[in-house]
Amino acid sequence: MATSSKLAPPDAASPGGNDLAGQLAEFLRERGDELIEFRRDVHAHPEIAFSEHRTTEKIAERLTDAGLTPRLLSRGTGMWVDLGRDDGPTVALRADIDALPMEDEKDVSYRSTNPGACHACGHDVHTAVVLGAGLFLATQADAGALPGRVRLIFQPAEEVAGGALEVMRDGGLNGVDRIFALHCDPRIDVGHVGLRTGPITGSCDSLRIRVAGPGGHTARPHLTVDLVYALSKIITELPAALSRRVDPRSSLSLVWGQVSAGSAFNTIPDVGMAQGTVRSLDEDAWHQAPDLVKSLLDSVAGAYGVDAELDYRRGTPPTVNEATSIQMLHDAVTQIVGEGGAVPTPQSLGGEDFSWYVESVPGALARLGTRAPGAIDEVDIHRPEFDVDERAIGVGVKVMATTALTALWGGAR
Repeated sequence: MATSSKLAPPDAASPGGNDLAGQLAEFLRERGDELIEFRRDVHAHPEIAFSEHRTTEKIAERLTDAGLTPRLLSRGTGMWVDLGRDDGPTVALRADIDALPMEDEKDVSYRSTNPGACHACGHDVHTAVVLGAGLFLATQADAGALPGRVRLIFQPAEEVAGGALEVMRDGGLNGVDRIFALHCDPRIDVGHVGLRTGPITGSCDSLRIRVAGPGGHTARPHLTVDLVYALSKIITELPAALSRRVDPRSSLSLVWGQVSAGSAFNTIPDVGMAQGTVRSLDEDAWHQAPDLVKSLLDSVAGAYGVDAELDYRRGTPPTVNEATSIQMLHDAVTQIVGEGGAVPTPQSLGGEDFSWYVESVPGALARLGTRAPGAIDEVDIHRPEFDVDERAIGVGVKVMATTALTALWGGAR
C-alpha cells in the first residue's frame, strides 16, 4: 500500500490541503477501479437484513489485507474497525451494508444473482465509499498523519431499522466524538453533495390495527356490528384526525399499506386488519404519536362498537444534523470537490436509522449525488431499476476521507 507524507490540517488554502487533494487523486487512480468492482460484486450478491454474511466477509478481507483488525458484531454480520491513534479524538464513518427484499430488474452485468434481494437503495455504494475512505486513511495512519482515530462502521440491517442499535449495543459507538455518513441521492448530480442543518430525514414507525366484532349477515347489520364499515372509518378518520392534532409543520402522516377483512360478499366478518406507517418531520411529534394514535383509535372504534387492538412499533426518530458537523462536511466538500460542490437539500419523510447515532453523539448525514449530469430519466431509490453513476464512488471517498481529517484536526469539537 502506498505511503504518504505527513499532512498539515486540511485547509484549502494551505500546502497540506493541496497535498491532500493530490494524494486522494493518486489513491483513486490506483484503487478507483478496484472500488467500482467491489461495489459491483456486492451489488451482484445482495443480502437482506442480518443475513449479510458474504458481504461482511468480503469487507473484512479487504480490511485485513490492509493490516487492520475488524471486529465482527455479535449477531454475525456487520463490523467496525479502528485505525490511527487512540490519544486523540475519534471520528466514525458509517456505511450500511444490507439490501432490500425485492427483485433487481436492471439489464447490467452486475445484476443481482440472489432472487428476491436487490441493492436498490445504494448501500453497496455506501459500503464501497467507506471502505475506500478507510483504506486511504489507513495510509495516513501508517505515516503518523492522523491526529486521532477513525472508526469505520459497516452496519447491518438499516432497512429494518435495527442495525444501528445493534452496533451501539456491541459498543461500536463507545468513545466516538463525532459521526458522519453519506446516502445516495438520484436527484443530485454526481460531483455534488446535499447538505442540510437540522432534520434531514423523518421518523418512521409502523402500526397494525386489529378490529373485532360478533360478525353476522349483511342483510341485518343492525343486529350486529358492521365491522367493514367501522374499519373503513378507522382508516379514513385516523389520518385526518392526526393532521388536526399536531402542528402542521411537523408533517405527521399516517399512510396505510395493507387492509383486509372478510372472505364472502354477504357476510359481515368478525375480524379485520389494517397496517401502515406513521412518519413525521418533527421529533416532538414523533414522541407524541403512539399515545395520540391510541386515543384517536379508541374514540373512532368506540363510536362504531368494534373492539380495536393497536400494535404500534417504534422505528426511527428523525435524523437531526448537528450544525458544526455540517460545517465540517461543507468545508470538506468545498475543499476537495470545489466551490459549488455543496448544495442545499430538503428534508425527507424517509426513515434512516443513522438517527440513533446522532441522538447519542454529534454528527451529520449528507446526500451523495449519483445522477449522471444531463440525465433525463430519474429512477428513485427503492425501485428495482435503481442504479448509480459510479463516478459518485470516487467523490464519496474524497468527501468522507477529507471530512474525517477535518473533524480530527478540529479536535472533533
